[in-house]
Amino acid sequence: AAVVEDRIDVIATDHAPHTVEEKAQPYFDAPAGLPLVQHALLTLIEHVKNGVLSIEKVVQKTAHAPAQLFDVSRRGYLREGYWADLVIIDPDRETVVNDEPIYAKCGWSPFNGLTFRSRITHTLVNGKLVYKDGEFTGDSPAMALAYER
Repeated sequence: AAVVEDRIDVIATDHAPHTVEEKAQPYFDAPAGLPLVQHALLTLIEHVKNGVLSIEKVVQKTAHAPAQLFDVSRRGYLREGYWADLVIIDPDRETVVNDEPIYAKCGWSPFNGLTFRSRITHTLVNGKLVYKDGEFTGDSPAMALAYER
């Protein structure tokens, strides 16, 4: 409800790829955070499919709002003159996490054993294709972001 009611400005992950051994420590000794970045968007799309969020709200909270709040130059929108950072999703193709390669250095996912009802098929960074159908292309068009905050 807080996201829908705009009481939460941004949806993001800090992506804390701690190993299973690190996370297995007693609560107060274990590092905080989880390796979530690979499946964060798919989790949000599940909420869209369940009618909890609209796709527009997901885009607003994951792209528009971070760019606005941090005054990131030419990011966060599909606009002429802006950098094309895009993720393309097939809403009808499943992602089975235990069959999916885990790209985080820690090698595990808290979503192991789950099936998402959508799949990320392509990712573009700065207008360059960097991921297609489960494979990285080898291109690395990453650049430092310009922001005012």
